[in-house]
Amino acid sequence: MLVIDANVAIAACAKENGFTELEDELAAPPLMWSEARANLHLELFKGAIEHEDATIMHERLEACPVQRVDPPYLGKRAWELAERNGWGRTYDAEYVALAQILKCRVVTIDARLRRGTARMGIVIGIDELLQEHASKTTRSAREPAPEDRSSTQTPSSAASDDQPHE
Repeated sequence: MLVIDANVAIAACAKENGFTELEDELAAPPLMWSEARANLHLELFKGAIEHEDATIMHERLEACPVQRVDPPYLGKRAWELAERNGWGRTYDAEYVALAQILKCRVVTIDARLRRGTARMGIVIGIDELLQEHASKTTRSAREPAPEDRSSTQTPSSAASDDQPHE
């Protein structure tokens, strides 16, 4: 599972299969939808994106495959994180707190959040995540599938599989 922030959600909404590229079960605090909507509408208001594109992205956001998770102690944990880390606002702390509660990582494209939480080891940049997925895909492409391995064994090598290899 991964917790995604509003910036990652908006980036995913910009692509038809943007959420699929994240290749994981996704979660976010309820704040994510409000924050993503606000940022998306601001980009439309400033003229940075066309109305039609904003409408499509908004529809993708509202239908996104992200689990809305709101444990009763999320606010308290976010407040404590903001206090401990010297953050003036608790927005980012909600994402980090949720990841701690769910025992997973936060994915962001916010460099400030990434730097501010580097010592925690649970916040990862989207580029890093996509590189991890690419590495796993490359490794698994090089390894033969289990059925391929069994078909290449001779009767004598199959019998010796229980023995340590030298």
